[in-house]
Amino acid sequence: MASDASRDALDAIARAESGLVLASLVASLRDLDLAEDAWQDAVESALVHWPQDGVPRRPAAWLTVAARRRAVDRLRHRAMQADKASALRAGELLRRAEQSLLESEEPVDERLRLIFTCCHPALPLEARVALTLRTLGGLSTEAVARAFLVPVATLAKRLERAKAKIRAARIPYRVPAPAEWGERLAAVLSVLYLIFNEGYSATAEDSATRRSLCDEAIRLAHALAALVPGDGEIHSLLALMLLHDARREARYGPDGGLVPLDQQDRGRWRRDEIAEGLAALRAAAACANRGAYQVQAAIAAAHVLAPTGADTPWRTIARLYAELESLAPTPVVRVNRAVAEGRACGPDAGLALLDDLHAGDAARALSAYPPYHAAYADLLRLAGRTREAERAYRAAIELCSAEPERRFLASQLAGLVDRAG
Repeated sequence: MASDASRDALDAIARAESGLVLASLVASLRDLDLAEDAWQDAVESALVHWPQDGVPRRPAAWLTVAARRRAVDRLRHRAMQADKASALRAGELLRRAEQSLLESEEPVDERLRLIFTCCHPALPLEARVALTLRTLGGLSTEAVARAFLVPVATLAKRLERAKAKIRAARIPYRVPAPAEWGERLAAVLSVLYLIFNEGYSATAEDSATRRSLCDEAIRLAHALAALVPGDGEIHSLLALMLLHDARREARYGPDGGLVPLDQQDRGRWRRDEIAEGLAALRAAAACANRGAYQVQAAIAAAHVLAPTGADTPWRTIARLYAELESLAPTPVVRVNRAVAEGRACGPDAGLALLDDLHAGDAARALSAYPPYHAAYADLLRLAGRTREAERAYRAAIELCSAEPERRFLASQLAGLVDRAG
């Protein structure tokens, strides 16, 4: 049997190959549950044989062949125990599994098909995220549940419902047609960015699994960019995530409070990751389509390229946010644009942009959004409207559930009160 150390090492190898092998199995078997069961059997077999025989030169090929054989074994057993109707289904799957044994040992890269299936619009967003991490990310059900702070049983039911929906709705296991490409790719990218943001919002006190979601999202984006190298928005999302992730360790101070971007210690930024992000942004710029992710990545690049916080090119950033708002006209984008305009042209310019949000649907949407109240408070502070700023800071603190943000807002409020007193 493998020791704990060797098991961890073998687990890491298996996990690195999981998306490639599992996608190939699903393509052959057309049954996600069977493919997952066969994959787990192959991993367990590897944990028995590899410590004795050594890690094979081609781990993916070894795991693929082992999984195909275990699929055949499972289906033969299922066929013997099934009633007539179930036997027909098992027989069909068995023929596919036996045929797969005649295929090349090397798994065919079918990850693009699998990610479009996992992120199909017919599935609820929470199910898309869970399926993507479970199948392509190689995370266990327990790990995904820990990352999203839900009970394991809840996450397991969510996955089962998603797979049942795929079967019942006969969601095709294919890359979408050109006419569907834009909408379907947007759904995939939104899932990857949601996964990243879940990890990015984690603090040092959160589980390592939750914080590792950033790494998973970046890894999947790298894979997607390699599969579809001509799409600018894929490269743009990859650039955006890398440029944000490069600053992750500098986001919190010694007291655990949030440190604003322009006040962060640039010495703690990961320069290798910034260089990689800028290279991805250049790759995006070479593609035909300039979309919202490219504009967001350009904003992130403008921040990280400034030598100091005082050198932040706020006018450039404000122009980019105006472009972003034309592509994605949401109240959240307007709030961010207002902050940039306030820094570029003075607080009154930022407040004027927020004035449009004080009524109607936008006001209702933002009333429970802490960053809106925090941005409003900061602009009011800069404009010298102290009493109004105090009220806005208190509203932001009351709504904010994240402790680092609460500490930062509380320190801003305390400083304002001290100066007023």
